[in-house]
Amino acid sequence: MRKFNLFLKRIIDILGSIFGLILTSPLLLIIALSIKFTSEGPIFFHQERLGKDGKVFIILKYRTMVVNAEKMGTGLFIEPENDSRITKVGHFLRSTSLDELPQLWNVLIGKMSLVGPRPPVPYYPYKYEEYSDLQRMRFDVKPGITGLSQVTVRNSVSWDEGIVYDIEYVRNLNVWIDIKIMFKTLRTLIYRENIYGKSRFDNWRN
Repeated sequence: MRKFNLFLKRIIDILGSIFGLILTSPLLLIIALSIKFTSEGPIFFHQERLGKDGKVFIILKYRTMVVNAEKMGTGLFIEPENDSRITKVGHFLRSTSLDELPQLWNVLIGKMSLVGPRPPVPYYPYKYEEYSDLQRMRFDVKPGITGLSQVTVRNSVSWDEGIVYDIEYVRNLNVWIDIKIMFKTLRTLIYRENIYGKSRFDNWRN
């Protein structure tokens, strides 16, 4: 049954990412041009992340901060509301989570899934080998654009506490759970509730 769910999950990822990229293509172009003409630097932000089985992959997002922002100010930690490193367009993209749209490409090529644990950077908060055997279960599936932790506790708990929800998701992996999480995510976006706030690692959303 698990293999069947993984097969269906991949089919949904492929169809969902293709549909999403086609549907949002005009918006993707507008965002790209807005970034290009309002701040210096590349349109996209590339960063190494830990994926399935701890393998490193490159995540793709729209750039929302000035170039080399991670070497300025508070480094990886960001104040979403008043961090001067965030560009004007970046503030809007982050508040609406539109900066995450390029990750649909990561999903299409099989590096990510629409739903799964969020992928951390390889060196923070832990290196892959520093996670406990239980915690490494979160890496048994592909990382997701959204996940159970994001729609359940969002940023109200620590990274380690959030992993508990990631493990629960992996243990109970089911396509219907994915569908429920995606609908909850859409509801969160519609009501403009920030899924990725400042208390969790994934606040580093350049």
